[in-house]
Parts: sequence; C-alpha cells; structure tokens
Amino acid sequence: MIAIIVWFLYHRFIPAKGIKQISTMELRAHLNNKSKQYIDVRTPNEFRGNHIKGFKNIPLFELQDRANELSKEKEVFVICQSGMRSSKASKTLQKLGFKEITNVKGGMSAWH
Repeated sequence: MIAIIVWFLYHRFIPAKGIKQISTMELRAHLNNKSKQYIDVRTPNEFRGNHIKGFKNIPLFELQDRANELSKEKEVFVICQSGMRSSKASKTLQKLGFKEITNVKGGMSAWH
C-alpha cells in the first residue's frame, strides 16, 4: 500500500521528462519574446483578477479542446496559481504533441 502511495505521489508531483521548469524570476527574461507563447490555465475569474501581460487565458478544463489555438512550432510557457495546474497542463500539451513546454514553478503566487 505504501509503495502505491509513493508511486502515485512521484508521478503526480515530479515533472515529466521534456518539460522545462523555471521560476517567475527566470520568466521575466522571456516575456517580451514574440517567438514564444504564454498561457495561463487558471479560471477566467482568477485571470481577470490578476494576470501577466502577454499571457492568454486557456483554462485547464478547456485546454484539450483549445490546444489548436497554440502553435506546436513555438515554445509554450504555462502558468497557473501555484504550479500544480500548469504542471498538469504541460503534461497534457506534451501528450498532444507539443515539444517545447516550460512550466512556471510557483505560478502567480510567486509572481511579484
């Protein structure tokens, strides 16, 4: 039973191979790069309350259906409130064939 719990936690919280992890401080260096795309996977209400200029709101629950709004040829930066939803969204994008995916650790909670 303990092994199952450890396995679940490992797969739930450890980043998937091929998905980069950056801090919000590192994100600042990328924000004005037009060759990259930025998505915020929080709910529309969360996004309206506070967001980073240049990020597009595609809520996690809509990502599967709206992924066609993104280019698979460009790197995708993904953010949420704490990093959990963006990590899940990054894995979803990877399964959909996106190659360059960067998850923002700590999310908007770490953004100053």
